[in-house]
Amino acid sequence: MAPAAERAPWRWLAAGRTSRRLVLVVVFVALLLDNMLLTVVVPIVPTFLYTTEYEGANSSVAPAWTEPAPPALKASPFSSIFSYFDNTTVTVSGSASAAELANRTESSRPPQPPTSSPPVPSGCPEGEEFLAKENVRVGLLFASKALVQLVVNPSVGLLTNRIGYHIPMFIGFIIMFISTVMFAFSGTYTLLFVARALQGVGSSFSSVAGLGMLASVYTDDFERGNAMGIALGGLALGVLIGAPFGSVMYEFVGKSSPFLVLAFLALLDGALQLCILQPSKISPESTKGTPVFTLLRDPYILVAAGALCFSNMGVAMLEPTLPIWMMQTMCSPKWQLGMAFLPASISYLIGTNLFGILANKMGRWLCSLIGMAVVGISLLCVPLAKNIYGLIGPNGGLGFAIGMVDSSMMPLMGHLVDLRHTSVYGNVYAIADVAFCMGFAIGPSTGGAIVRAIGFPWLMIIIGAINIAYAPLCWHLRNPPAKEEKIAILNQECPLQTKSYSTQKTLRDFPLTDDSDVEAENVE
Repeated sequence: MAPAAERAPWRWLAAGRTSRRLVLVVVFVALLLDNMLLTVVVPIVPTFLYTTEYEGANSSVAPAWTEPAPPALKASPFSSIFSYFDNTTVTVSGSASAAELANRTESSRPPQPPTSSPPVPSGCPEGEEFLAKENVRVGLLFASKALVQLVVNPSVGLLTNRIGYHIPMFIGFIIMFISTVMFAFSGTYTLLFVARALQGVGSSFSSVAGLGMLASVYTDDFERGNAMGIALGGLALGVLIGAPFGSVMYEFVGKSSPFLVLAFLALLDGALQLCILQPSKISPESTKGTPVFTLLRDPYILVAAGALCFSNMGVAMLEPTLPIWMMQTMCSPKWQLGMAFLPASISYLIGTNLFGILANKMGRWLCSLIGMAVVGISLLCVPLAKNIYGLIGPNGGLGFAIGMVDSSMMPLMGHLVDLRHTSVYGNVYAIADVAFCMGFAIGPSTGGAIVRAIGFPWLMIIIGAINIAYAPLCWHLRNPPAKEEKIAILNQECPLQTKSYSTQKTLRDFPLTDDSDVEAENVE
C-alpha cells in the first residue's frame, strides 16, 4: 500500500503533463498575473508621484505665517475676549457696542498670504501645471512596458520556434517576479520606469509562449477559439482585479502591499509551471515556421492585427489620463481612481467568455466590426461624465466591445496561419502581441501630450473616430482565401470550408499519431 500511495502523486503529475486543460490553466494564471501587474499601477502611480514630488516639494518651501501678538492691556476698564471664530483676542471696554466689537474683531485678523490663483474646491488637488506635466510623464512610464515588449516580441517568437514554448514561459515568470518586487520598493520615478520596462520583457515571454502553446495544443479551430476565450478571460480577470485592488490597498494599507501580494502569487505560478511544463525540456517545432516578415506582408494578418491595436489603444489612452482628469474635474479620492475601471473590466470578462463561443457561430469578422464601432461610440461618451457614476456606461461598453474584438481576432490569427501559411504559431502570436503592445505604447505616450495640448475630451473624440473609421476593414476578413497547397493539405487532413469559419470535420483523438492520416484515408 505504501509504495502505491507514494507513486500516486507522480502518476497524477505524469497525467497532468499530457493534459491540455492544465496547460490552459498555466496560461490562464500567467496572463492573469501579467495583467494584474499591468493595471494595479494605474491608480497608484499618479497619486504617488503627486504626493512625493509636488506636495513634498511644496511642504519644504512653504512660508510660515505667524499671527500678530494680541494688543497689550492698558487699563483695568478694558477686558479681553477670545474669538473662537478666527482665533484672535480683542480688547473691549464695558460700554462697547456689538457693532464696535464686530469691527474690532475684523480689524484684528492676521494678514492673509497673497493668492495668485483662484481657490481650489475642497478635496481637489492643487498644482494644475504639475498635473498637466504629470500627464506626459505618467503616459511615458506606462508606455515603456509596451515599447520594450514591442522590441522583444519578434525575438521571443523566433526563440519559441527553436526551443519550444516551455522554457520561454518560465523565463517570463522569473522576470515578472523581479519586476513586481522592484515596484514594491521603488520610491522614485526612475526606478518605477525601470520596473515597468522590465515587466515588458517578462510579459513578452509569457504572452507569446503562452498563446503559441495553446494554439499548438488545440488544433481544432472551434476548440482553439474556446480555449483562447478562456485564456483571455485570465487577461480580463487581471484587468478586472488590478486597478480596484491597487487603489484600495494603496489607500488603506500602503504602496508596497499590492505588489508583495502579486509577488507571492507569481511564486505559486512558477511552482505550477515547474510541475506541469517541465521548463528544462527543449522541444523545438518539427517544421520550420513562416518568417515574421512574410507574415507581415499578408494583408489579412495586418487587418486583424490593426483591429487588436486600435481597439486596445482606446483603453491604453484612458489609463494614464482618466485618473488625472478625475482628480481635476471630479475631485475624486484615491480609491475611486481605480474603481472607475471596474465596469470596463467586468464587461471585458463577460465579453471574452461569451464571444469565445459566439464568434465562431456568427462570424469573427462581424464580431470585430461591431466591437470596434462600439469601442468608438463608448470613447466619445466618456467626457460627458460628471462623476464616477457617469463613467459606468461608457467604460462598461468599452470593455465589452474590446472583449468582442480580442476573443475574435486571437483565434483568427491562428486560423489564418493554418489557412495561408505553415501551422507554427510562435511568430503569428508575436505579431498579435506586437499589435497589442503598439496600442499600449502609442496610446499612453501620445495621450498625455494630446491632453496637455488640446484637452482630454478631444483625445477621446480622436481615438473614438479612429476606431469607428477602422471598423469596416474587418469586412475583408469574412472570406480569407487559402493558398492552393494549403487547400490540398487541409482537405486531406481536416476537411473544412475555407470560405467560412465553421469547420466540418470528424472528431479525432489528441494527440495526433503517425497513423492518423492512414486512418483518415481508410474512413474515406
